[in-house]
Amino acid sequence: MPGIVYFSSASGNTARFVDGLGMLASRIPVSPKAVLGRIPEEFVLICPTYADGEGRGAVPKQVIRFLNDPDHRRRLRGVIGGGNRNFGATYGLAADVIAKKCSVPLLYKFELAGTLTDIARVKDGLHAFWGTECLTA
Repeated sequence: MPGIVYFSSASGNTARFVDGLGMLASRIPVSPKAVLGRIPEEFVLICPTYADGEGRGAVPKQVIRFLNDPDHRRRLRGVIGGGNRNFGATYGLAADVIAKKCSVPLLYKFELAGTLTDIARVKDGLHAFWGTECLTA
């Protein structure tokens, strides 16, 4: 069954967004010593951006470590990014980087913990996304 894997720091913005979706979700632990829960066979990754003014460090180290596992990368189907528009060009940069490096679609970006509209759009979009089959020759 498809699901969501997400990372959220102590601020909890991404966790609040994911909670609002009301969907099956596994959280990438903040601590490298913590145990990661069950990973869905296929998943969309939801990841906030943590970048300096030049865009360095956009993808959290915990997410990099998670995606360095080939089994996790092969299950990744898309990415949704969180960010803060105050940071201009680096808004949601982590999702851009992950989508490009992992060759998956960037599905959506939301600010901070998102709005009710963001949550509704993502919920509807994920239901449509998981209902779509990709045919290749």
